Amino acid sequence: MRAHPMAGDSVLAVLLGLFDLLLFAAGGLDEVVGLPPWYVTVPVELAMVLPLVFRRKSPLWSAYVVLVIGVVHATLELGIASIAGLAMSIYSVVVYAGRRQGLVYVGAVVAGSALMLALGPSEELVISALFLAFGIALCWTLGEFVGARRAYDVEVEARLHLLETERDQATRIAVAEERGRIARELHDVVAHAVSVMVVQADGASYALASNPELAQRALQTISETGRGALGELRRLLDVLRSDDADGEPRVPQPDAHALAELADRMRTAGVPVDLELGELGDLPAGVSLGIYRIVQESLTNTLKHAGRGATASVRVHRTGDLVEVLVSDDGAGHIPQLVPAGRRDPRLPGGNGLIGMRERAHVYGGTLDVGPAPGGGWQVRAALPVRLDK
Repeated sequence: MRAHPMAGDSVLAVLLGLFDLLLFAAGGLDEVVGLPPWYVTVPVELAMVLPLVFRRKSPLWSAYVVLVIGVVHATLELGIASIAGLAMSIYSVVVYAGRRQGLVYVGAVVAGSALMLALGPSEELVISALFLAFGIALCWTLGEFVGARRAYDVEVEARLHLLETERDQATRIAVAEERGRIARELHDVVAHAVSVMVVQADGASYALASNPELAQRALQTISETGRGALGELRRLLDVLRSDDADGEPRVPQPDAHALAELADRMRTAGVPVDLELGELGDLPAGVSLGIYRIVQESLTNTLKHAGRGATASVRVHRTGDLVEVLVSDDGAGHIPQLVPAGRRDPRLPGGNGLIGMRERAHVYGGTLDVGPAPGGGWQVRAALPVRLDK
């Protein structure tokens, strides 16, 4: 009915018109004196109920047409369509056009009804006036209630839309901040690679005449470092969004080989960590940094949200050109039923912690899966391809 309001109103109009026509047919069979002929009754009845089909789409136009035709319909005493139509029109104007238009329309209804009552039998004047007042009051009250409910629903929908917009904006801001952080870190990686290249080039120039073999090794190092730096530079350009600098000091960035130190710090903080590292070999600096940050964020979430007595497990293995990272804990891995307003668990989908880890994985063409572990607790599983740009 809400999706197709005219369909429901059409059904009401047809039922109301058929009821009056059945009354007219029954009166004709009983040979009631004074009934107008069918070629007058049918057009007036159709003109009476047809505007009701548009009472929600064009409430004012429909209501005033019903008022005018209703006077003719009631004068000819063709049935209840005039009374029902006026009641529906008062309700529709209050709900869909507002109180001001409703007051104007009720005034017109009262004026038209008063004229008809004045021309009618005097003994029925008081009863008809009371019936009219009661009907108008009932329709107005119902219209006020439904109108207030509609306004409340509209307000709720507007607030939900605003909340969704704010959530999307917060997500975009978090993504932008994380990409800026990644870009700054990759900038440090590229700067380090360039520095190595400069040092090796200087050494090769000095050793070129006296030690050609040493110079050759230096040139080989420059070549390999340059290829890696080009790859990191491409990724830097992909994630860089602005030239803003926050004044943070430039420090050497950690890598996958620093995971043991990270695990020790977490143990000191109170979370036992079982660390298992495979043969990682020489990983690209950016991939190694991404692995470290994903493990760091996962263990930080474990420390914050897993609860007391929780233990964590970190598994990092390389198979061919793919590095797989699995961080799991045995703490409170279930999704909370209630989240305080203004806060969101970063371990849940959409949290900023998950956004940061996912951005790091996507920068290197990897994947990230986060959620409750099958046996309880929480797990983070990432797969990062090792791309050696040549």
